[in-house]
Amino acid sequence: MSAQEYDLVVIGSGPAGQRAAVAAAKMGKRVVVVEARSMVGGVCINTGTIPSKTMREAVLHLSGYNYRSIYGVNYRVKEKITMADLAFRVQAVIKTEVDVTEAQLSRNGIDVVHGIARFLDPNQIRVEGQQGDTTLAAGQIIIAVGTKPAASDKVPVNGKTIINSDQILGLEVLPKTLVVVGGGVIGVEYACMFAVLGVRVTLIEKRNRLLEFADQEIIEALSYHLRDARVTMRLGEEVESVEEPSPGTVVANLESKKKVSGDALLYAVGRQGNVDDLNLAAAGLEADKRGRIAVDEHFQTKVDHIYAVGDVVGFPSLASVSMEQGRIAAVRAFGDTTASSNPSFYPYGIYTIPEISFIGKTEEQLTGEDVPYEVGMAYYREVARGQIRGDTTGRLKLIFHRDTRKVLGVHIIGEEASELVHIGQAVMTLDGTVDYFIDTVFNYPTLAECYKVAAFNGLGRLHKYQTE
Repeated sequence: MSAQEYDLVVIGSGPAGQRAAVAAAKMGKRVVVVEARSMVGGVCINTGTIPSKTMREAVLHLSGYNYRSIYGVNYRVKEKITMADLAFRVQAVIKTEVDVTEAQLSRNGIDVVHGIARFLDPNQIRVEGQQGDTTLAAGQIIIAVGTKPAASDKVPVNGKTIINSDQILGLEVLPKTLVVVGGGVIGVEYACMFAVLGVRVTLIEKRNRLLEFADQEIIEALSYHLRDARVTMRLGEEVESVEEPSPGTVVANLESKKKVSGDALLYAVGRQGNVDDLNLAAAGLEADKRGRIAVDEHFQTKVDHIYAVGDVVGFPSLASVSMEQGRIAAVRAFGDTTASSNPSFYPYGIYTIPEISFIGKTEEQLTGEDVPYEVGMAYYREVARGQIRGDTTGRLKLIFHRDTRKVLGVHIIGEEASELVHIGQAVMTLDGTVDYFIDTVFNYPTLAECYKVAAFNGLGRLHKYQTE
């Protein structure tokens, strides 16, 4: 059977693959996307980002969490919240997002083939699908296969009581107690959600602090909120084995000989590149033990016409960044060598409760680099919008250079943090100084005013030192 010829084959239809395909199509190229699932959208839409953020929104709404400081700790929108309540909202959003993605691919004349992709050689790919097999050939190939939850021999995932993050909505009932293994972004996000629903959560993490890449002060604030939601944190602990001594009881045996039991256990320790079926060797490529494919700063692999983008290339594994990687790889594959992106201006959004978002350097990084900096702090409770919203624990931290006054970092914990950070991002990207916030009028009442409050706070501290 002869191969179907294309300019570009994209393997995977998540955020990275989708943006790569659309960018190439807009350049007039003939593009095909290969998707292993029956639905487009990848992990992001089907089991990862979109479902988890939708579930978070449903949790916040139904639990009345955001208004407890106003109406009292017993305030609820719905008294008995079930997994079905959460799944109902999630499925509706997934369906819409899949429809939007399908429409976008169709509108841009991009073919979609469903099935498992395997390299036959560096330019040909065999797709094994339910409707039969197809062979595709292209001068350029972009691998955007994403990741799957990492598995461990110590944790016998069964999809019912011992689950990974892809199986959360498969829980039949809301557990009364939950053990979360893994204090990374996914583990901490789900720990927060279940805790707000009244589930007693125990979080086990082998490192001595959560989310080491984030600002320490912000994570200390998050840890306070977790403890306040009755989450027990077992930091510096590692799981030796997991067993189910009786139906409905899961026990995690720790290396320190402690035992942690719960109705269910969520295993959220890392993710693995989805490369097992690709037959990378036929393309002259290989992946590391975590399934990641090595690329240069322009996402080109060691085989010139093959690029890899998104979570399969590793950190930071953010949907927003994956989209940009896909776009850059596609336009570079077809000769636009000017396309590039600056990772130092990537914002991070962590959808814990309360959410965290940041951009730029942390205090720890700047101290390590001997950069003279000053900090300005604003608390949500200091601005009217914080009081109106009932979020009086949020805070915004502005870090700027003592001499040049350039903004070096913005770190926020509190609702709307992931929206608020973009103001700081714009100022940093345009090489702005902290004075921008002093001279700018912000709508009133808004959380954006926190920038002005933080700027006055930081400059006040700076002037105090200069006049002494």
